Amino acid sequence: MSAKSNHLCRGVLQRCGAVALSVVMCGCAAGPNFVRSSPPAVTHYGSVEDPSVTQTAQGTAQRFAPGAMPAADWWQLFNSAKLNAIVDDALARNPGLEAAQASLRQSQDSLRSGYGIFFPQVEANASATHQRYPPIKLGQHAPSAVFNLFTLGASVSYALDVFGGERRLIESLKAQVDLQRANEQATQLILASNIVNTVIAKAAYEAEIEATQQLIDLQREQVELAEIQSQTGVVPYSNVLSLLTQLASYQASIPLLQQKLSQSDDLLATLAGNLPAEWSAPEIELADLTLPSNLPVSLPSELVRQRPDILMAEATSHAASANIGVATAALLPNFTLNGGYSANGLSTGTLMAASGRAWNLGADATAPVFQGGTLWFKRKAAIDNYQQAAALYRATVLAAFAQVADTLRALDHDAAALKAQDAALQAAKLALHLVQTNYQAGLSTYLDVLNADAQYHQAAIADLQTTALRYQDTVALFAAVGGGWSEATDSPGAESRAKHN
Repeated sequence: MSAKSNHLCRGVLQRCGAVALSVVMCGCAAGPNFVRSSPPAVTHYGSVEDPSVTQTAQGTAQRFAPGAMPAADWWQLFNSAKLNAIVDDALARNPGLEAAQASLRQSQDSLRSGYGIFFPQVEANASATHQRYPPIKLGQHAPSAVFNLFTLGASVSYALDVFGGERRLIESLKAQVDLQRANEQATQLILASNIVNTVIAKAAYEAEIEATQQLIDLQREQVELAEIQSQTGVVPYSNVLSLLTQLASYQASIPLLQQKLSQSDDLLATLAGNLPAEWSAPEIELADLTLPSNLPVSLPSELVRQRPDILMAEATSHAASANIGVATAALLPNFTLNGGYSANGLSTGTLMAASGRAWNLGADATAPVFQGGTLWFKRKAAIDNYQQAAALYRATVLAAFAQVADTLRALDHDAAALKAQDAALQAAKLALHLVQTNYQAGLSTYLDVLNADAQYHQAAIADLQTTALRYQDTVALFAAVGGGWSEATDSPGAESRAKHN
């Protein structure tokens, strides 16, 4: 063996000995005890104080309630029975949610399976053989014997979890259950958010298509009037070309909106667990939805205990911590108690004869001595994995806090933008009314009326888009604060799924 190999061997043995000594002195399971990270010591999410209320737009000011818990079925706050029906359908039929639920059940069954290590392992066996035995194998010069041998036996073994490796393994399996439970929560939250957002977008697309079509009709009238004026020499033909360019631009936007509308229909069908050809969403207009005015906002100290993605990252970190203990225990001796009993006979009638009985009791101890550093570096790899999981947990928390801060500000800005758009819409409406009045009095041309009407419809489309954005940012806030999930609550969709099962 080379000097380098000798040095590696001594180093690994010394490290293993140090690990064993520390575990024995501590008198506990190998590896670190997982400690949940403390919530960030902040009182608000943004760089400045979070807003408490938005500006009033379209008669509604949204107020933020710090520390309030979102409703489990938060989508019902939009007060739409049709929307509730779509979400209920998805909770009962969506294959992605079903897969998440199956993963949770799998992890729970794996945990139940793992608990078996704490019980004695009992096995029974029976055999019947016809054999020829040569005494020469024992150094005896005698004729070989041919006989039948019947055996009934049982054995029992019990592994002593002296260094807690099995306990750490169970701890890791428990963390996997927590991970899959949070994954189910995250899947449902994403599912419900996507449905509500898609319903809002679909309603906005339909309204925008209608408004754009009205704008196209007005633009066509302007083109016709401009062509007449051009033919009579009142305006240059370049005016006609400008209007035709604008008309083509409006017309080009219709197919794009229709494509988005079709995609929304297909997405809703898919989210609800149906083929697009077999299911169509009920018609929902933006006017059918009520904008929630009181919005719960989790405290920073509570967010880390209820957002599913944070809980997933925490469970991953917990499992990685427990795996360090599993890898540490693998470096240490294993102790097993065992025993066995068997009854043997040359025929079934002599199985219970005293001469054929055999039993044994014993204890085994095995310890790794040298494996080229394999076990030691497996433990190092487990530590590295834990450090990675801990860093990803911190990154998840940072992203979650930023998302809440962004959404709170977005809602405040949405209200301000919508207030300005409403003012622009009202001004355009008033301008149209004045132009129509002047036209009736002979003071304005019909072309002036068409121009004012087109400006009004453009303002209406912009107002519609801003309204839809405000609704969608409200959905984003429900998702950002965890959507009504917490460690103590059951699945928000459990009741909905139960109704369909």
